[in-house]
Formats: sequence, C-alpha cells, structure tokens
Amino acid sequence: MTNRSPGRTAGLLVGVVLTMGALSFAAVPFYNWFCRVTGFAGTTSVATSAPDVVLDREILVRFDASKEAGMPWDFKPQQHSMRLKIGETGLAFYEAHNPTDRTVAGTASYNVTPDSAGGYFTKIACFCFTEQVLAPGETAIMPVTFYVDPEIVKDPEGKFVQEITLSYTFHETALPESQAALAAPPTGAVN
Repeated sequence: MTNRSPGRTAGLLVGVVLTMGALSFAAVPFYNWFCRVTGFAGTTSVATSAPDVVLDREILVRFDASKEAGMPWDFKPQQHSMRLKIGETGLAFYEAHNPTDRTVAGTASYNVTPDSAGGYFTKIACFCFTEQVLAPGETAIMPVTFYVDPEIVKDPEGKFVQEITLSYTFHETALPESQAALAAPPTGAVN
C-alpha cells in the first residue's frame, strides 16, 4: 500500500478532469469530420461540380422539410420527389416564409436516409451552406443542386438503394449583427 500525498492526488485528479474536458471538446469536430468523410448518419458530401459519368440506372429522391420547435417559419419542399439517373445533376427547391412581424434568421441542418446513401448523395450548391434571414412577411425560394455519386453502385449496401430521402430541419439562429441592428427598435423611441 502506497501513501500518496493529498496534493499529488488532487493534481492527478485535476489532470484527469482537464484531459476529459479536452477530449470532449475535440469530440464534436472529430465526429463532424468522421461523418463527412464516411457518410455516417446520413451526412452528405459536397462537390464543386457533377461527375463526368451518368449511369443508365435511375433513383428516386424524396424531399422532406421540418422545423425545430419554436422556429416560426413555414418551410416546405416545392416538389415532393424527383427521379433522376445516378450521376445526373438534380435541382430542387424549398420554400420558407416568415409569417411573423420580426426579422428571423435560420440555419438548416440536413441528412439523407438510408444512411448507406449518405456518402454518395453529393451537394454542389445548397441554401443549407449559409444562414438565411427573412424579413417580416418575406418568402424565399431556396435551391439545392445535387447528384448521386455513381460509386454508390459499387458499395455493398449502397448498390441496393432505390430511393433516397433528403431531409432538412430549420433552426432559428441569432440575427447577424448587421441584421440585428436593423431589426432593433430605435433608441429612445416613445410608445
């Protein structure tokens, strides 16, 4: 049996706590990176252009829209599905409307199902890449340009995928400083 001084034990415990804190802080970026690289949990890929190869095989892409609790916008896909060839570029539109009397900012999170298709569903351009800000009563039509990577037919699970669902969830976010200043009531206003 060894006798450790209380100071040494306290130092060891502080070291353990700091290490655990650092690892938990690094876990989120590591998990995001892992999902982007592997398509895990339906995370999609991003590209600057479509592939050169378009296969003769078609796939059905469905579009889904939802909102986080408390997000006041109306949000929906303008079309519910589209059929396209694997490797072919698709263009779909979502519609957001702010029915409130205040400016509202939002960011869309996204995923695809089934999970095995996540790494092969590739976006070229998307409204989800940036924050969206809608003024009171404003409606925005927001595009997403995408394709299904032809490599999906070589994947042991992906080759059986006949249908992919692209889902977006809009979350209310704080207004950017430039917008917040415009949305704030004038200083010294009298009611």
